[in-house]
Amino acid sequence: MTESMTEQHFGYVALIGRPNVGKSTLINALIGEDVAIVTHKPQTTRHSIRGWITEDRGQAVFVDTPGLHSEKSHALNQRLNRVATASLSDVDVIVMVVDANRWTPDDERVLAKLSRFTNAKKILAFNKIDQLGDRSVLLEKTKELMGQCAFDAVVYFSAKTKRGINTLLDEVFAVLPVGAPVYPADQFTDRSVRFLVAEIIREQLMLQLHQEIPYGLTVVIEAYDDSPKRAVISALIVVGEDRHKGMVIGQKGSVLKRVGTQARLKIEQLVDKPVHLDLHVKTRAGWMDDERELDQLGYAQ
Repeated sequence: MTESMTEQHFGYVALIGRPNVGKSTLINALIGEDVAIVTHKPQTTRHSIRGWITEDRGQAVFVDTPGLHSEKSHALNQRLNRVATASLSDVDVIVMVVDANRWTPDDERVLAKLSRFTNAKKILAFNKIDQLGDRSVLLEKTKELMGQCAFDAVVYFSAKTKRGINTLLDEVFAVLPVGAPVYPADQFTDRSVRFLVAEIIREQLMLQLHQEIPYGLTVVIEAYDDSPKRAVISALIVVGEDRHKGMVIGQKGSVLKRVGTQARLKIEQLVDKPVHLDLHVKTRAGWMDDERELDQLGYAQ
């Protein structure tokens, strides 16, 4: 068979796992673009995000999902769990991402949920092997998990250093169905620029703020005026408590200024033009528990 006649493969690949195992870092490494925000804080991802890679052998569409977790104190947390679970129903491959150095009860819950999905191929992916100490412990864990779930492949990698990323990609394409690419090869995600901009701003807020504050806020793009020479963007930062509003703004606006500067630089890289970014903050008490507010703020059911 000549190279021009190489059989192509196409399909959807869900990345699942508990919070903070590196799913967002992984999808960015696979795609080669920042389609998902990354911070050191757990539960950073709040939406199901698609990003794809197109090669001669076909197209793999990766779906980054919110981390599955046991915390259900807010309506938002419950929605995130539903979104993550729903993403497993319509995919061809499920990659369970595990921290090679730490196994938790939330990992156990993800594994139990995964075993109920029988229509998709399954890959067990151990992340953070660059931080691994005793490899014999990991091999024992691999054997144990393989005995609990019928995984089609096991991969060891580091999303941070990208070691083992190509091996994971090879395993994914090996089990994807035969099919032609569906999405444009010159694009890498189906999310709008407005969505990506809002996520960039939220990423910087999570990096700049501490304790519980980042989890009680969200970002809405109120206006996006795009011209050939520059983009003018107005964004609203919604917080759940009045006391957090001052913390987000900071003394004499210091925190908001840092967030705006760092976000603007990343947005300019995204849109490849100068950006004027205007940020302001508003309190919507209890938004994380208000189903109507969650709908208005764009959180999927």
